[in-house]
Amino acid sequence: MTKIIDGKGAILGRLASYVAKEVLKGEKIIILNCEYVIITGNKKNIEKRFQEKRGRVGSSQKGPKHSKSSDKIVKRTIRNMLPEHRFGRGKEAFKRIRCYVGIPKEFKESKTIRAGKEKPIKFISVKDISKKQ
Repeated sequence: MTKIIDGKGAILGRLASYVAKEVLKGEKIIILNCEYVIITGNKKNIEKRFQEKRGRVGSSQKGPKHSKSSDKIVKRTIRNMLPEHRFGRGKEAFKRIRCYVGIPKEFKESKTIRAGKEKPIKFISVKDISKKQ
């Protein structure tokens, strides 16, 4: 069974933990509007943390590399909540996740689960982080 989640206004950590649990059970998950997923906390601290992650590439550009696109930021957060994403059941579960920026044509008419309930006071959207260098 496939679950389609609208990420608009959803808190990144809560969305990621829910998706990780469902994918480990065997569900296929599709997340739409990844650019509108929010991260709670102080904007300056969050931006600073992501800048440090992107700047820390290692010697001769070997990695780990952190992407700037918002769908990959969400997918990486989910990946970090899976057990051993490189092999075994974590790898199989990771294959069942799809993240999209916006809403593709094939999902326009489909019924979605709304993830965001209420917005906290301090937050920044993933789109704002991905715009920064």
